[in-house]
Amino acid sequence: MEQVTQPAAVVEGAATASSPAPAYSPPRGRVSKFLIPEVIFGIGTLAEIGGAVRRVGGRRPMLVSDAGVLAAGWVERATPHLDDVCVKWSLWHDLTPNPKDFEVQAAFESYLESGCDALLAIGGGSCIDLAKAVAILSGNGGHILEYEGIDRANNPIPPMVMVPTTAGTGSDVSQFCVVTDTKRRFKATIGGRALVPEISVTDPELLTTMSLELTAHTGLDALSHAIESCVSEACDFLSRGLAIAAIRGVVEHLPVSVDDPFDLTAREGMARASLQAGMAFTNALLGATHAIAHQIGGALDLPHGLLNAILMPHVMRFNAETHADRYVDVAGALGVATDGLDASTAAERAIGRVEDLSRGLGIPSGLHGIGVDPADFDLFAANALRDAYIATNPRPVGEDDVRRICVAAY
Repeated sequence: MEQVTQPAAVVEGAATASSPAPAYSPPRGRVSKFLIPEVIFGIGTLAEIGGAVRRVGGRRPMLVSDAGVLAAGWVERATPHLDDVCVKWSLWHDLTPNPKDFEVQAAFESYLESGCDALLAIGGGSCIDLAKAVAILSGNGGHILEYEGIDRANNPIPPMVMVPTTAGTGSDVSQFCVVTDTKRRFKATIGGRALVPEISVTDPELLTTMSLELTAHTGLDALSHAIESCVSEACDFLSRGLAIAAIRGVVEHLPVSVDDPFDLTAREGMARASLQAGMAFTNALLGATHAIAHQIGGALDLPHGLLNAILMPHVMRFNAETHADRYVDVAGALGVATDGLDASTAAERAIGRVEDLSRGLGIPSGLHGIGVDPADFDLFAANALRDAYIATNPRPVGEDDVRRICVAAY
């Protein structure tokens, strides 16, 4: 058969080795980047942690946990899986909710003294955030508050494996950690792609030992992640789909989880929703609810999920004054029949659904019910504008706006 030789350039305008690049290229469209760790999900996956730590190169991990998780028996259940693969772990558990700067420093010193080479967190968001903070210091040195902001830690950090015991924080898959600056009474948000853990291991059985109050608070935290990421300025098609799925999951499974802590179907549903919301917000970021909640929590050491639950409807109402259209899909996911509704009505009904859900779970009706003093609103307003999440709120936010939201939420 005769061989046919094709010419060197068969497409009009194609560049060759000898031809110059085109003088003009069309405008570049929006680029989406999506950061997530390896995810291991399912009942019984706690048994996977030994292999996970070994797979990322860990031989002497610091195991970060807290008193509640230890009392629940999950560390005791977990460590044989480390021993089985000859992983020599070192336990650190001297932390409180809303991890503090001095706690991070103490944990880091223990990390160095124990000769650790990886981080394994078994616990809620506080444990996971502290583990991330230790990882930053072990690779970069200095003081943790020097890394406030985005991509401030430039050196490589140790590998991290995270095992959440709550369904809400999403920190096990996120590129953020939050540390309380105890001198300034301020929560510092630290972010960067290096903080995405190598592996997230979610075993829904671990959620069964949460108190009903913690179940409600963390579940509404997951809802706030999903709603804020869905309306964020940085939301794209990847994050939006996960956020909508997470909203539906919380609506379906959170009330059941509170009514029956041992309903594994509901616990698995909430674990899934938390994971989806975490993957959404770490890429789409969040908004004013979190920016304000961080600062109230930093000043008063209050539960983060509780603050989000109280603030969320008021931030939604503030945003809907100018961006009601962004809440139409949110409303549908919350169970609102949106056909025939204008955007403003759909948004208001979405807000009503969130308020009804919170009320049914026993969330106080306002900040006054949890000891917040209006005299501190100026402090919260000034600090919230420094929070990394304020930049992606759909509506620009000034100090007067933060005060207005706090007054409405009071």
